Amino acid sequence: MKKSIIILLLFISTFSFAQSENAIVIGHSQEIQSKVLNEKRKINIYLPEGYNPNDTTKYPVVYIIDGGVEEDFFHITGIIRFNTQPWINRLPKSIVVGIENTDRRRDCSFAVDNLDFLKKMGFKKEQLPSYGGSANYIKFIATELQPYINSSYKTNHHKTVIGESFAGLLATEILLKHRDLFDTYIIMSPSLWWGNELLLKEAPALLAAKNKTKVKVYIGACNKDENIIMHEDAIALRDVLKKYGGAETTAFYDYLPDEVHATMMHQSVYNAFKMLYPKK
Repeated sequence: MKKSIIILLLFISTFSFAQSENAIVIGHSQEIQSKVLNEKRKINIYLPEGYNPNDTTKYPVVYIIDGGVEEDFFHITGIIRFNTQPWINRLPKSIVVGIENTDRRRDCSFAVDNLDFLKKMGFKKEQLPSYGGSANYIKFIATELQPYINSSYKTNHHKTVIGESFAGLLATEILLKHRDLFDTYIIMSPSLWWGNELLLKEAPALLAAKNKTKVKVYIGACNKDENIIMHEDAIALRDVLKKYGGAETTAFYDYLPDEVHATMMHQSVYNAFKMLYPKK
C-alpha cells in the first residue's frame, strides 16, 4: 500500500511539473515584403526586458546581418541581453534585429567585372552563381528595413551593425559609402579580398568624402595562420580608418589568436562591446 502511494505521488508530481512548463521565448519572427529586392524577407526581433509600447522609453537597435535563427541571432542576442543586465550594465537595453539570409553572397558582395580573383582564395566561380547585389541590399536596409523598424518599435537614433566574413564585407561597404546608416560598426574577418581588395583601394577617397558622421568601429581578426590575406586586410582596414577616417572615426582593432574564422564571432562580439562600451 505504501509503495502504491509513493508511486501515485510521483506520478502526480511529474504530471503537475509537465503541466506547468512554459516556453522560453527570446524573440519573434516576421516577414516583410521588399519592393527593392522583389522578395519577402524574414526578420527576427528581440525586444528588451521591460519594453512597453505605451511608455516613452526609446531604444537603440542592433542589426545582425547574418541574423537567422540557424545563424547568429540567438547567441548574439544572448551577449546583448547579458551585457544589459543591471549587475553588468555595460550596454543600454537594445532592440535586436536579425536579418535572415536568402542569398548571402549575392546580397553582401558588390558588383565586379570578373571573378578571376576567386582562385587565390580557394573558391571556384561555380560557387558564386549570383553576386554583386550589395547596392540593392543596402538600399533595402536604408529605405525599407530601418524605416519599418523605426515605425513599428520605439527606437532612438543609435544603430549598430554586426557582420562577419561576407557580412563583414557588406558592413565595411556601408561604413565607407553610407556611414550615416549606423553609428557603430562591429566588423569581423571581413572578406575584403573581394574584387581584388577594391574597397581598401577606394577607402582613402571614400573616407575623405564621407567622414563627418561620428562613428565607432570594431575590427576583429582571427588567427593569422589560417588565412594571412584576411588577417592583413583587417589590419589594412584599421590603418586606413585611423589615417583617413578623420576626428569623427574611432577605430578599435582586436586580434584573437586562439580563434579561427568559424569560431571567432561569439568571442569577438563580446570583446567588441567591452571595447566600445568600457566600464567607468
